[in-house]
Amino acid sequence: MIIKDIVNRDNVNLENCDQEPIHIPGTIQPHGFLLAIDLNTKKIKFCSGNVDVYLGIPHEKILDKNISEIFNEEASVSINALFTLSPGKVSVLKTSVAGNDFDFIAHNTDNYLIIEAEKQQDVTKTSDLVDLSRDFVTAMEDTQTLKELCDLVAVSIKKITGYDRVMVYRFDEQYNGEVLSESKNDDLEGFLGLHYPHTDIPAQARQLYIKNQLRVIVDVNYVPTAIFTTENVKNDALDLSLSVLRSVSPIHIQYLQNMGVGGTLTISLLLRGKLWGLIACHHYSAKYLTYDVRMSAKLLGHFITSQIDSRNLNEEYEIRNKVNQAVSHFGSQVYELNRNSLEKIINDPAILQVCNADGFAAVINHTIYKFGITPNDETIKLLSQQCENGQHFKTESLKTDLAKLELKDNDLPGINLFSFKKGSNDCLIWFRQESLRDVNWAGDPGKSIEKDKNGLSPRKSFALYQQTVKDHSKPWLESEISASSGFANFFEKHLNSVLLSEEEEKQRQLANTLIQTNAELENINYISTHDLQEPLRKIQMTASVLLGNKNEHISPDVLEKIVKMNQFAGRMQFLIKDILKYTQLNYGTAAFENVNLAELLRGIKSEMVESLVEKDAKLDVEEMPSVNGVSFLLKQLFTNLINNSLKFSDPSRLSTIKIALEKNAFKLPPAVDLSLTDYHIIKYTDNGVGFEPEDNEKIFKIFTRLYNSQSIVGSGIGLAICRKIMQTHNGYIFAEGKPNKGATFRILFPKKLMEIKK
Repeated sequence: MIIKDIVNRDNVNLENCDQEPIHIPGTIQPHGFLLAIDLNTKKIKFCSGNVDVYLGIPHEKILDKNISEIFNEEASVSINALFTLSPGKVSVLKTSVAGNDFDFIAHNTDNYLIIEAEKQQDVTKTSDLVDLSRDFVTAMEDTQTLKELCDLVAVSIKKITGYDRVMVYRFDEQYNGEVLSESKNDDLEGFLGLHYPHTDIPAQARQLYIKNQLRVIVDVNYVPTAIFTTENVKNDALDLSLSVLRSVSPIHIQYLQNMGVGGTLTISLLLRGKLWGLIACHHYSAKYLTYDVRMSAKLLGHFITSQIDSRNLNEEYEIRNKVNQAVSHFGSQVYELNRNSLEKIINDPAILQVCNADGFAAVINHTIYKFGITPNDETIKLLSQQCENGQHFKTESLKTDLAKLELKDNDLPGINLFSFKKGSNDCLIWFRQESLRDVNWAGDPGKSIEKDKNGLSPRKSFALYQQTVKDHSKPWLESEISASSGFANFFEKHLNSVLLSEEEEKQRQLANTLIQTNAELENINYISTHDLQEPLRKIQMTASVLLGNKNEHISPDVLEKIVKMNQFAGRMQFLIKDILKYTQLNYGTAAFENVNLAELLRGIKSEMVESLVEKDAKLDVEEMPSVNGVSFLLKQLFTNLINNSLKFSDPSRLSTIKIALEKNAFKLPPAVDLSLTDYHIIKYTDNGVGFEPEDNEKIFKIFTRLYNSQSIVGSGIGLAICRKIMQTHNGYIFAEGKPNKGATFRILFPKKLMEIKK
């Protein structure tokens, strides 16, 4: 059996440390030993090289052995029970091995049970931990703010652990840290209020702080202990993400050495799955804590995260109360539903109190309303284009978060913007002025990496470095965002009501205009049917008298003109009658009834028998359905079609007209979208002169005549009347012409209409 170590020897330096695989170092800290046991075979596949120090057995004798071959029966039974642990869950087994008391800290990965054994030493009495915890709970009841709670946690953890310094460390959005609370030995320099750049804790380290919420380094000057395995183990990169003994990055060790720290304990503070902060405990010499003490400290840390939201609410109570009163003020007012009310709302000083802003602007349909201290209109327009469809955007540093805009006007870096859900740039924007503040850094944040004769190294200087932060406003609090969101909802509802009121007024005015227009059209219709027809009748009568008298004094040329005048008057009278028929379709009040089309067409055929004989035409009517409609309108529909066929019959062949149910599918015009199965389709065909396919739609337009022959009498209204009749019946009529072959009309009556009207 060939044994090998799994030490990760990839070269780590400051240029690639953000990529360092710190979860698989292949080494551990030497204050305990590690075993990794295969979950299937129950054999030990990984073992730290220092196991002989604790068990008196070299690692070569342990690898590939079953646990029962290494441990006594009592310990083996206890370890076997750990194989049922869920992945990610940690359990602690207290047992005696080789005459020593150990804490076996175990967790399962996908393939292995990992046991890390720490020798119990300097054991703190359980009663002492209980007393300290009781004192903490009693004192916690007297704290009101989050800061007071963090101060108490720092003091209590220092008592429990005995570390020289305990700090509660809070992250901002960029993971720069601030020491919020501190408890320290009197002889140490204070770090309270100092800031640390995000580069001090790389991204992959922050991820491990989320997975493994407690990390201890007993001695920063420790010599790492290698982990060994056999060559037949395929995946030898043992994941130590949840390990308590895992070796620390050499970069971090150097960082701590530069600070003069000898040992550390770090407790993660998580809020809603995100790293909110850390409890950082520093000792200026090596220091070991038992597992029980570490867990007690971790428990106190959890009190912070469980109280963050409620304590923040307590601290913001007065602010929340004030901004909510401002929102309630608007809700209690009565506003008229017009544009003037928008200006009244926007010019109310309470609009700034909604989120403690210095200025406010609203962009409504490209119009800008402003109140208080605001940037110029150009800047407001640019900002309004940043989000739409109900999105929210806030920043305390416009120059940083929207650098792409290159805004010249940057005196108001704080922006709180709510857009409306209209697919437009309409929005509400609150503004805050710049608020200069001094930030104290533990060393120059711009020099987190230093270069010396040995190359690059973590910074060595942690001396106070003061920085004045410009181009920032005060941050927007959650209570302020919530209040402004409530106001935005109120304003949008009111705006929609104003727009709806304006639309209703517009529709009312249009309705009045339509009524007036219809009245005028009725007057025109009256003139057309009475005032115009009377002089035409007199013209015809005068022409008839002149033509009836055999006046030898009238020349043949004049007589011809009188004849034409009489014909023109007759055509105009015919046109006026057709116009009257067309306009009357708008006012049809006859009730719909069940109309048998077969009977209707038999009646039409009987009435038109003379016209059919005169044109030597044949009319065939096949089986017809019954439809819901107005009988006299349907009679006019088919009469117009038949008269049209007779007018435009081809004298070279026998005129044939056929009316039948359509049995074959036909292609609808591109602009029409309907289901043919919902309609009775009547197919009307003739074999007349026909027309060009491009005129299929044109022939239904009023006053349209495709043939201007003087021998064909017509006004160009007949087919327009047909379409209007079908529109009255919620139906359709389509035409299809073939030059010199005839015309086909398809008339669609809705089936559902018939069923509804029954």
